Amino acid sequence: MKVGCIGLGDIAQKAYLPVLGSRPGVELHLQTRTPATLARVADELRLPAGQRHAGLDDLIAQGLDAAFVHAPTTVHPEIVTRLLEAGVPTYVDKPLAYEFADSERLVTLAEKRAVSLAVGFNRRFAPGYTQCADHPRELILMQKNRIGLPEEPRTMILDDFIHVVDTLRFLVPGPVDDVTVRARTEGGLLHHVVLQLAGDGFTALGVMNRLSGSAEEILEVSGQDTKRQVINLAEVIDHKGQPTVRRRGDWVPVARQRGIEQAVLVFLGAVRAGKVLSARDALATHELCEQVVRAVGERTGAV
Repeated sequence: MKVGCIGLGDIAQKAYLPVLGSRPGVELHLQTRTPATLARVADELRLPAGQRHAGLDDLIAQGLDAAFVHAPTTVHPEIVTRLLEAGVPTYVDKPLAYEFADSERLVTLAEKRAVSLAVGFNRRFAPGYTQCADHPRELILMQKNRIGLPEEPRTMILDDFIHVVDTLRFLVPGPVDDVTVRARTEGGLLHHVVLQLAGDGFTALGVMNRLSGSAEEILEVSGQDTKRQVINLAEVIDHKGQPTVRRRGDWVPVARQRGIEQAVLVFLGAVRAGKVLSARDALATHELCEQVVRAVGERTGAV
């Protein structure tokens, strides 16, 4: 199986290439426009010259069976369009694009061409979070906070808060009939945002504070007088009377703890089986993010 990796930044090097580079039957092809990075990463993986590519045209010409896109979000629409038009099943980092119209166009193109398109919402595969899907979920609370990092609203929401949005959508136990957004901005920068999703018998709250004093990610689901808490995707605490703690094993790879390995294997398994994956549900997350962006803009007068 010929698999292309486009973009060799931190996320590719730390999370995806260790998985892809160790899979039997995968012939890995790398592409980036930065020669020094291409040479260094390919050397580390001991890839021959024929599996190193400076341009997208050359990469596509190899007859790829699948591709992983880890290039900057601004070039996602161009790259993903080229891959889909070439009939290459494509896995792309979130978000598909900064603008919802571009994301919608890509999903529609994938469906029209009957080509798989998957978006990297790895938390849907993270062991701690999948365990929360098996727990009573009358109340869901997710926080993903940072230190000293206020940012332009669209960029922050689509690059980072989108993980919170998608995780809430993944975990809500029924249809959402009410969406509420609260936010604080100053000088055009978003300091914090709170999203509430509510439906029959449940409430889900997503919080991101970019001036929180702590870099942390905490998920809590509770109901029927029990609570499950996941801290930084690594520690699971069950509360029913005396808390019980389960920590990530010392030898568990970070990519597996964060669900990236599982997401990659599901995608590659679908490609091998000839199953076409749809990004329509991922598009719903992008649509909700667009709703959050507009709500923040309305509150600040930017829309």
